[in-house]
Amino acid sequence: MEKVTGIGGFFFRSKNSETLNEWYEKHLGVRKVGIEYEDGSWWQDEGPTVFGAETRASQEYGSSEYEWRINFRVRNLEAMVAQLQSSNIEIRVEETIYPNGRFAHLRDPDGNPIELWEPAGTDANRPADP
Repeated sequence: MEKVTGIGGFFFRSKNSETLNEWYEKHLGVRKVGIEYEDGSWWQDEGPTVFGAETRASQEYGSSEYEWRINFRVRNLEAMVAQLQSSNIEIRVEETIYPNGRFAHLRDPDGNPIELWEPAGTDANRPADP
C-alpha cells in the first residue's frame, strides 16, 4: 500500500498573512513561503508526527472557535521557551512530564493555538517500518 510520507504543507487564513509568516520565521524558525518556486520551502527534521481529529467540544487547547492547532516538535523545550520569553511572547509550560515528552502552549499574533513538544520515551526514537 502507498502511504503519505509526511506533511507537505499547512495552510490557514490570516488577516495579515505577511506579518504572521514573518512572526513564525522569526520566533519559531519556520521558513516563510518564498515568492518564486526557486526560493524553496521549510524543511522539517525527521521525527514523530501525531495526526488526529478532536471533538469540537474539546476545550483542552483553546476555545471552540479555532478549527485547528498545530504541534511543533522541538529539540530543547527549555531553550525554546527562554527564546520566546525574551521576545515577550506569553507561553505556558505544562507542569506534567508525560511518557511521550514535555509540552508548552502559546498563541500566534492572530490568536491561533500552538503546542510545542519535546519528544521523549517511545516517540524519541523512530520505530522500524512494519
